[in-house]
Amino acid sequence: KWMPDDNAYLAYSRFETRCEQFDRAQEVMRRYVNAYPCSRSFLRFAKWAEFEAKDISLARTVFEATLSDLEPEEAKQARVFKQFSSFEERQGEYERARVIYKHAVNIFRLGSSVATDEDISDYEKSKRDELYKSYIAFEKKYGDKEGIEDVILTRKRAEYNKRLTEDPRDYDSWFEYAKLEEEHGDATSARDVYERAVANLPPSQEKNHWRRYIYLWIYYALYEELSMKDLERASQVYQTCISIIPHKQLSFAKIWIYAAKLYVRQKDLQAARKLLGKAIGLCGKEKIFIEYINLELSLGEVDRCRSLYTNYLKAMPHNCKAWSKYADLEKSVGETERCRAIYELAISQEALDMPEMLWKGYIDFEIDEGEAENARKLYERLLERTGHVKVWISYAQFEGSAIGSGVKAGRSIFEKACDQLKVEGTPEERVLLLDAWRVFEKSKGDSTSVSAVEAKMPRRVKRKRMRTDEGGAELGWEEYFDYHFPDDDGAAANNLKILEMAAKWKQKQAEDDSDDSDSDSDSDDE
Repeated sequence: KWMPDDNAYLAYSRFETRCEQFDRAQEVMRRYVNAYPCSRSFLRFAKWAEFEAKDISLARTVFEATLSDLEPEEAKQARVFKQFSSFEERQGEYERARVIYKHAVNIFRLGSSVATDEDISDYEKSKRDELYKSYIAFEKKYGDKEGIEDVILTRKRAEYNKRLTEDPRDYDSWFEYAKLEEEHGDATSARDVYERAVANLPPSQEKNHWRRYIYLWIYYALYEELSMKDLERASQVYQTCISIIPHKQLSFAKIWIYAAKLYVRQKDLQAARKLLGKAIGLCGKEKIFIEYINLELSLGEVDRCRSLYTNYLKAMPHNCKAWSKYADLEKSVGETERCRAIYELAISQEALDMPEMLWKGYIDFEIDEGEAENARKLYERLLERTGHVKVWISYAQFEGSAIGSGVKAGRSIFEKACDQLKVEGTPEERVLLLDAWRVFEKSKGDSTSVSAVEAKMPRRVKRKRMRTDEGGAELGWEEYFDYHFPDDDGAAANNLKILEMAAKWKQKQAEDDSDDSDSDSDSDDE
């Protein structure tokens, strides 16, 4: 059936309008939209009602009918919302215009990457861009602080979505985006960002690629616990994170510890212990042992702590810090013999990372217990293993203390140490020993003993030596300081005396030359 085209209906309605037959013109436009039920005809009807018929109520009704009566593919077009919001803005209905703009932003997801991913024509895409720009301009003109902030947030979300679409593993951007939603969005949007972020697994099983990714899970769980007060959901977040980590290749102690502490805050100790036990089996890191022991210690479970220390030291027998903490535990509960046995077992290990800490702790333990003879034996055993100057100094100071054998015994240790270091030929260590000895005599001896030690103090002499590289090639001369001790004998002392005599002779020669030059100048003046 033949029907007139658009222009025919428009020409007919305008003719009736010029004749001031508005009812007849309106009837023509209604026939028009019934004949062509599309967004184009409805928008023309609304435009005619506003500008030619001057019927604002009719124009608003037509715009509303456009959104409600037409098919979704016709109603959900950017130009419909653009013209409707512009109409309300022209009528001074700014709140109605704002509602229309926000409705369009939510429907079309304006400013987000989702909007650009839809299969739409270039024309519709350009209209949506124009609609979004119009919304921003509208808020700048008529919006309050909240409205302007909402526009800014929408723009920031668009920037983050665009950036993350290009690089989904930009974890720093995910952190910033999630923080934005936490502060200004709602729980649903924040959770949506976190879920989208953690869905982007690292590209490989190298730990460096996983470090930032793991913190996404941690921040997610903390948000659920602290902001949403949903401990159960936070626990589920930790469990999901633990399930996706390839523990055979890498693991993170912090995620196990945070999850276990959350169970503790939920007052579920059994689940916390079970999780930490699983962590020891899968991860086995030192931090997990330490946190597990601290948990049991805070609960007063000493036997559990002993069992954990046993497993800890089986896994890491070289760890001196673990041995010391275990011994401190036994000492704190009054188990002196167990503490002594632990120290004995510790110092008998073949490989230790910090043996000096163990020996010092063992000796301090015996001193605190008042066992001077045991401490003395420990010093002797330690000196059999190492003749370090600090061990000698500590031994001598121990003998000179109230628990030791007295000042005479301490002085004897200093003398013995000095002779030993002299044999070993370590001048720097001898200087350290003599300095400590002098301090010892000043505090516990008399002026005679202090003078005796000061008589042993060396002189520092500047010398030169040839520097060489690994291949033996000469690199040039360098200056260094050497020490000359008064009680040193032999060729070194003789050489030093020769050098001193040569220096004195050179100085005397310089003085004689100066006197001769002065006498010559006096004779010339005469």
